[in-house]
Amino acid sequence: MIWNKEAECMSREEMTALQSERLVRLVKYVYDNVEFYRRRMDAAGVKPEDIHGIEDITKLPYTTKDDLRDTYPFGLFAAPHSDIVRIHASSGTTGKATVVGYTAADLDVWAECVARCLSMAGVTRNDIIQVAYGYGLFTGGLGAHYGAERVGAMVVPMSTGNSKKLTTMMVDFGATAIACTPSYLLHLSEVLRDNDMLDKIKLRTAICGAEPWTDKMRTDIEGRLGISAHDIYGLSEIMGPGVACDCEYHSGLHICEDHFYPEIIDPKTLEPVADGETGELVFTTLTKEGIPLIRYRTKDLTSIRRGVCECGRTSVRISRFSGRSDDMLIIRGVNVFPSQVEAALIEVEEVTPHYMMIVDRENNLDTLEIQVEIDKKYYTDEIRGIERLTKKIAGVIQGALGINAKIKIMGPGSLKRSEGKAVHVIDNRKLI
Repeated sequence: MIWNKEAECMSREEMTALQSERLVRLVKYVYDNVEFYRRRMDAAGVKPEDIHGIEDITKLPYTTKDDLRDTYPFGLFAAPHSDIVRIHASSGTTGKATVVGYTAADLDVWAECVARCLSMAGVTRNDIIQVAYGYGLFTGGLGAHYGAERVGAMVVPMSTGNSKKLTTMMVDFGATAIACTPSYLLHLSEVLRDNDMLDKIKLRTAICGAEPWTDKMRTDIEGRLGISAHDIYGLSEIMGPGVACDCEYHSGLHICEDHFYPEIIDPKTLEPVADGETGELVFTTLTKEGIPLIRYRTKDLTSIRRGVCECGRTSVRISRFSGRSDDMLIIRGVNVFPSQVEAALIEVEEVTPHYMMIVDRENNLDTLEIQVEIDKKYYTDEIRGIERLTKKIAGVIQGALGINAKIKIMGPGSLKRSEGKAVHVIDNRKLI
């Protein structure tokens, strides 16, 4: 088992000292090597010699995704191209792609961090793990792959795209672990069920990430497959998967804080919030060489949890994400996150967790339609009690969101399944 007890069980004093040492070194490194940061720090009146420890981090400017796009493709790189051994990039669906580069040392740290996370999920050298994240410019596939190799597990690099083949190999190879998005794992559970293969799998653990999901969705996946499911967190700008993960106690995601320093801020005032209060997660990469980032605003909403976990780790934990400050929907003056809909629907036995939110505007009034897929075992040619079920779901949604929504019942398998990050929202207001 890869459990770096020296890093994951440090005292708070030891961790603070290590973070301070690394921050001082990082600030000088980016000031000397990244013109963007040199200008930002000069504009803020901050010099490297002003940073004496982690307590001085608030003197430093924030970094945003727009900064990466504005300096596309290599403007934030600190290492020379001769030292960059790999490139990853976002899809660029909301603008220019964000490009990140890794030195050999960065890849070594990344593999170590993912290995720690897989170990939290119980993965060992005796496991056979299917990596069903996309390989390529997306960080998920290769990130999980090299982390699993660092653990010593047997890796099956399945990627996505052929669910029937994946489930067949899951049975034939005797896979005991899988790394994929939670929505795709739900889809795989349906494929296994429909092909009478659920009793043939040896799967015992899953490491799911790349999209927000609720604790109720986790327990639903665990119940369907008879496994333990773990939440792994990361983003390409910071490293990729492996920034944080939850252990067997599911009481928050342990951050590899010897490499990634977390802050929680109010997204409006940009001021720090108290431990336990929800705000926007901000990271500083303490050890990255290729593209180190200072106070990067992730837009992910969560809270910080401190103290020793039941597993024995002392590392700071973040709560499951309640949404993102930039994917929040405002419907008739009410803040709505897709994760709220997901959590509500899991309470309704007759439907699956698959859904689609369609937001529109009629006569200057926002409208919300939620398409909900009925579970196969409750489906007949003429769905009995559809009016009753529609009212039931509408009541659950109203209670969760505080607004009324039109509910549209869909047949089993009718909503598009995702092999990557699930798309749950169509906001037609943006098209007007």
